[in-house]
Amino acid sequence: MAKNTRSSKPGYRCAECGNESAKWFGRCQECQAWGTLEEIGVPTRAVLSKIAAGVPSSPARPIAEVDVEAARARRTGVSEFDRVLGGGLVPGAVVLLAGEPGVGKSTLLLEVAFRWAARDGAAAPSLYVTGEESAGQVRLRAERTGNVHESMYLAAESDISAVFGHVDAVKPGLLVVDSVQTLGSPEIDGTPGGVTQVRAVTAALVALAKERGLPVVLVGHVTKDGAIAGPRVLEHLVDVVLHFEGDRHSSLRMVRGVKNRFGPADEVGCFELVEDGILGVPDPSGLFLNRRETGVAGTAVTVAVEGKRPLLGEVQALVSKSALPSPRRAVSGLDSARVAMALAVLERRGRIRLSEYDVFTATVGGMRISEPAADLALVLAVASAARDIPLPPDLVVLGEVGLAGEVRRVSGVKTRLAEAARLGFTKALVPPDSGTIPDGIQATVTPDLGAALQALYANAVPE
Repeated sequence: MAKNTRSSKPGYRCAECGNESAKWFGRCQECQAWGTLEEIGVPTRAVLSKIAAGVPSSPARPIAEVDVEAARARRTGVSEFDRVLGGGLVPGAVVLLAGEPGVGKSTLLLEVAFRWAARDGAAAPSLYVTGEESAGQVRLRAERTGNVHESMYLAAESDISAVFGHVDAVKPGLLVVDSVQTLGSPEIDGTPGGVTQVRAVTAALVALAKERGLPVVLVGHVTKDGAIAGPRVLEHLVDVVLHFEGDRHSSLRMVRGVKNRFGPADEVGCFELVEDGILGVPDPSGLFLNRRETGVAGTAVTVAVEGKRPLLGEVQALVSKSALPSPRRAVSGLDSARVAMALAVLERRGRIRLSEYDVFTATVGGMRISEPAADLALVLAVASAARDIPLPPDLVVLGEVGLAGEVRRVSGVKTRLAEAARLGFTKALVPPDSGTIPDGIQATVTPDLGAALQALYANAVPE
């Protein structure tokens, strides 16, 4: 039995995380956001003193007797999307795809819905529900990208009950909702896109997916800080959270897994946005490199690992005399905190004075590198720019740099160097205890920053 107690005072709810409180605070006590508490009237609180046993929906069985075939992932037909999902869409799974406006979320999911319909046909059609555009606008984009199929259904709705009606009528094998922030219900307090509406709509779609074994893909908006808009509980309700990233000035797009209950949560899929749609890029390493016959001062090549995929990337640096009292430090595509640390280590341990110089660091092709394995490449790129000494063009650099100037080992050295050898690199600077070196690569162990700088000053990898 539940004992209900009501407060006569108004309650307040955080617009960011949905946390409720009896008093108003300038700062949310849960997510620490300022100025987000809104009055919601009289909060109802329930205190459970005793719970009576209920009838289970299904009897508990030994785990070995549970059928797993019904939960096998099914491929969507978009290979890079399937890679991030862990093999495909699991029946009953709810996927949240978030990204900035105009990055290509709708274009990608239109391709997914088309491939699903073209493969399964009338047996399991796909249903694309849009709340942001009219059906005619989506039809025009589908025609431009060649994603029109007779088993692909389209509906423009903003009422969650109408969406359920379309699901009953079409009986789809895949449901795409673009976007969850545009759906609402008159039976729920608040406006569409608010914390209460988003939470209730998502919970209803999750219940629908689990009840019917229907995979559901939701499009989510992001805030100006890049976080998923709406309550934080939204990410907990769904099974998979994906981020769609890309530079507006580049055609390259990346789908990055953040949460995945059915596969690896750190996998990455690469796409290229073209005039007539979006294409998967199965081998994106060459997109992040500028291959040259001779070395250029201020550049170093490293190998980053995104999920299980090694990607070669080029780190560039420019060091110039500053005319300002406080020299500039500009970063693009790298972790600014790690760049600041690397510059401090280089100045203190490498004896390269940078306090009077502007330092600009960036990656090539819109690639984002945040792992510590690129520290040594960053340090050598800055040192190369400061001393105007180029590194060999066939050299890759791996290693994490500590505050004491030591070079620490990184994971997956063999896989990284094998990818570098495949693309024609023949030399490598690696940290100690790197394990087996693949054929075709001449590796030099670099225990500390001093040894790495000696390799730079020799303008070649030492024998």
